[in-house]
Amino acid sequence: MEDLEISEKNTPADHDFPPYHFRCPISMELMKDPVTISTGVTYERNNIEKWFFSYKKKTCPATMQSLENFDMIPNHTLKRLIVAWQTEEDAKNVICSTSSTPRPSAKHDEIQALLNTIMSSPFKVNSIKKLRSIIDLDDEMKNDFIRSNGVEVLVQILDQILLESSDFTTFRACEEALCILHQLPISGEGKTFKLLSKQESTRSMTVMLQRGSTEARLHTITIFKKMAKTEYDWSFVIQDQGIDFFKSLLELLSDEICSKASSCALKVLIEILTASKKNKLRAIEAGAVCVLIELLPDSNRSKCEKMLQVIKLLCECSEGRQALVEHSMGIVAVSKNMLHVSNAATKIGVKIIWLICNFHPTERVLEEMLICGSVKKLLALLQMDSRSSTKDKVVKIFKMHGNSWKRYPCFPWDLKDYLDL
Repeated sequence: MEDLEISEKNTPADHDFPPYHFRCPISMELMKDPVTISTGVTYERNNIEKWFFSYKKKTCPATMQSLENFDMIPNHTLKRLIVAWQTEEDAKNVICSTSSTPRPSAKHDEIQALLNTIMSSPFKVNSIKKLRSIIDLDDEMKNDFIRSNGVEVLVQILDQILLESSDFTTFRACEEALCILHQLPISGEGKTFKLLSKQESTRSMTVMLQRGSTEARLHTITIFKKMAKTEYDWSFVIQDQGIDFFKSLLELLSDEICSKASSCALKVLIEILTASKKNKLRAIEAGAVCVLIELLPDSNRSKCEKMLQVIKLLCECSEGRQALVEHSMGIVAVSKNMLHVSNAATKIGVKIIWLICNFHPTERVLEEMLICGSVKKLLALLQMDSRSSTKDKVVKIFKMHGNSWKRYPCFPWDLKDYLDL
């Protein structure tokens, strides 16, 4: 597996992040079933299958090479390494269930009585708060709540906000319902997911994402993040809400108070943008490139990597590349994160520069890359001994535009023969 021998900044709690090569290049999440395609790049099987067969792509997402062979070979060695790492990290959190037939919890009767009150009484907020205090206790209460059809009751409350007659009381009840729903496990085959992924439910949650309190918006984006890890099709949400949905996500992304909401919004964006070019165009129209560029300088390691991943996805469209080069700090912001944040940030940064150089190489852009230090960073990568796809991209960049840069006195003469300039 390739690796860049680059010194990284010491950032706190680096051990909390999965190693870069354990993460899928598409979702930046830890891989569970890694498979390698013909370009030699390894992906999470589910993600690369969606890329090839759902989105009908014929390229490698990481290298953008055109493919004729779509075979996927299980990477057993990498999977063993991931399992070993995960076992060590999660040893204290392993939960073993020995009961095949779940029994009612100690609070079962109280949960059932509160659900009945919520369904029959117009004054729901206090009852939901009491229910929330029980759910907060442990997983046993959550499971009992789900078995008691509690999710159905709360989803009905969510749907009420779409009615023209909805008032402040209904809105508050909806916010309290989200306080419970965001704590529940959501899997693609589970009852909770099926109820929350209904069109009425997703429309209600997007309303809360736009108009809810800070806490309600955090709970909503947490639910969306869990849904993003499933096979959920976002096309209805995008079609129904348009760029307003992306503006809501970008507003959360810019939230300096709640870093958790910002992180969730990034993960949802990556999933949505990976799905289709149309989604990327909507995000660009909503101003995503500008927002990300302005947030990059103050971002921590993990957030920076994901922001660069989103910028890379947007730059796969000509409109995204145009937005990047037109921003006065676009190329500067990307270049500054190369070699200084992490190997992952460097690799993604090179991919962004490669997309710009390959599809948007105006004279002004090439000169700006030289002035702001992009070329200097690329030269540093070029002089490394190890062979990697990142270094290959750097070589291609210099072969394309070295003749433009060599006119400047700061360009090293000893590299001209190496590059056949």
